[in-house]
Amino acid sequence: MKAALLHVSLPAALCLAVAASGLFDSVAVELGYEHYAETPVPGLPAWLAMPCNSLVNVGYIALGLFWLRAERTSEGAAYMKDVFASMAIAYGPVQWARLATFARLPAVLDQWFTLPIFAWVPVWCRYITHGWQPRLCLAAELCSLGSFALALLHDRGFEAALGLHIALAAGQGLRVQRRQGDALSRRYLCLALLSCAGFVALKLLDLPLARYRGFRRLSGHFWSKVCDVLQFHYSFRFLTHLTRAAERRAARAD
Repeated sequence: MKAALLHVSLPAALCLAVAASGLFDSVAVELGYEHYAETPVPGLPAWLAMPCNSLVNVGYIALGLFWLRAERTSEGAAYMKDVFASMAIAYGPVQWARLATFARLPAVLDQWFTLPIFAWVPVWCRYITHGWQPRLCLAAELCSLGSFALALLHDRGFEAALGLHIALAAGQGLRVQRRQGDALSRRYLCLALLSCAGFVALKLLDLPLARYRGFRRLSGHFWSKVCDVLQFHYSFRFLTHLTRAAERRAARAD
């Protein structure tokens, strides 16, 4: 657990330093309440002005802590799980800070941190099929972090990078399911993919959905974040289930 926390916190600190340097000041980010369907509540402090969109970020932290304390198996599998859980814990406060301040720095970090989170799914899938490969883990995360540079080349560069990350994560999940999955892992994968679709669609439809009364306080953006937390959870379920199955097969082979 200590190694996983360290290996998440150090890159996060590096990203913070790079973003604070002004390198990504030209990146297109959405700042201001007008980009969100949930209207701010007068009299509440800035960190809670949009209470639903703010408090939903507790879900990331709670989910990360739950999986950080979950049952451990082999050292490699525990590391995979703990890195993913640590990413969830780190992401929640960044997203909350973005809404609380509408400053450029947390907005950039919110986008940037999303990429290595999705990149960890193919890394974990590779661990299930080929075992512990630390150089691959490092290379994959460095490439993922570096892909954020696309946001400097075009206003939709981040969306392009994110779309590629989502496609790779979904593709690797489907691939490992075909090779080693069972009925239960198929269920977890389907729920993770449905949650991912909800995460993307509801975020894009945040403002259009506000025409309907039911989406003005509990907005599309809020439900998008709920789907994102569920996407995390079912990805954990899928990957840990297949990891245990792979370890049982390896033990029988020995």
